[in-house]
Amino acid sequence: MYMKNVLIIGFVWPEPNATAAGSRMLQLIELFKNSNFKITFVSTASNKHKSIDFEKLSIQTFNIKINDAGFDVILKEINPNIVLFDRFLTEEQFGWRVSNCCPNAIKILDTEDLHFLRKARQNAFKNNKNITEIIKKSELSYREIASIYRSDLTLVISKYELKLLKKTFKIDTSLLLYIPFLLNEISIENTLNYPSFTERKDFISIGNFLHEPNWRATLTLKNDIWPKIKLKLPDAKLNIYGAYASNKVLQLHNEKEGFLIKGWVQNLEDVFIKSRVCLAPLQFGAGLKGKLIDSMLYGTPNVTTSIGAEAMHKKLAWNGFIEDDLNNFIEKSVELYTKEEIWLQSQLNGVTIINKVFSKTLFESKFINKIIRIQGNLANHRLKNFIGSMLQHHSLKSSMYLSKWIEEKNK
Repeated sequence: MYMKNVLIIGFVWPEPNATAAGSRMLQLIELFKNSNFKITFVSTASNKHKSIDFEKLSIQTFNIKINDAGFDVILKEINPNIVLFDRFLTEEQFGWRVSNCCPNAIKILDTEDLHFLRKARQNAFKNNKNITEIIKKSELSYREIASIYRSDLTLVISKYELKLLKKTFKIDTSLLLYIPFLLNEISIENTLNYPSFTERKDFISIGNFLHEPNWRATLTLKNDIWPKIKLKLPDAKLNIYGAYASNKVLQLHNEKEGFLIKGWVQNLEDVFIKSRVCLAPLQFGAGLKGKLIDSMLYGTPNVTTSIGAEAMHKKLAWNGFIEDDLNNFIEKSVELYTKEEIWLQSQLNGVTIINKVFSKTLFESKFINKIIRIQGNLANHRLKNFIGSMLQHHSLKSSMYLSKWIEEKNK
């Protein structure tokens, strides 16, 4: 009999208004809710300030600890049929406990993005190194790939990353499932309800400042891009939003330059629909970019880089411009800001991308059916994954006993 009891182990308490990862987790929760799953969410994190209202969603929550047998008690009480790990770090910490206490539970890993890819690109950017060599020699690669193998199914958010896992790391297709952002379709009329080109003004940039790619993009805007845009558009301002703005971020604020650090905003729609153009000069990163999804949803065309637009549009016309050269980036930013016809077409392109690439109707039933198939044939599914079984064996022998030793030490 197919059971619907899912436990989600969160790396953090999801913050949809602060991070793309938080939006992604909320989408998965809504998918499970719409399929009548009973959901329990647990996390070792402490900060719930900007998190989802789990009580409103009728979702039970627990705070848990690393290296604590108390989690075993929770596992046995919940007795989940499915355990979803939020990023590979939670699988490393709790996967062996799930295998011990709930051996028949399907273990699903949601990568959010491939951490080893993001870090490798960051390393290559800072040190001018070959990214392929970094990936193949990275401890993070070893850890994340091992976690993928130990899981029964891994959700991959980007088709670029899906191809990387299949081609470079030879991971079997049966262990992977492409699930991007899961969005409601929007209509052209939806964008017409927002302020028009002439009713909008200024530029917007947005992103959680704890995320290194966002910080670097902000520095690029400050030092290389915005001064030249400001020369051409002296009345324009750049409003920069994002959670967790530290002192080093706040020090970039300059009223005279029109470079304004606004910090966290609770309602993204309010600030997007007032802005004419979104700027996202991302130089490294991975996964899908929530800020660019928001710019499409709220009818605010953008200028970004090839890294920013990676795996975002299936070669459909972009909702703005994709430019890696800084001078071209500046030129296209001014063009998009000043030419209404181009702006309007870019806005319509965003609607097409949302509906053809990210409509949740394309993926929800595929996900649920995949779970049903795995649950109906779990023993054979795992038998075919010998590398995963081997890694699971060694994980139980190493992680388990190390954790138990730490438990005793903590007593």
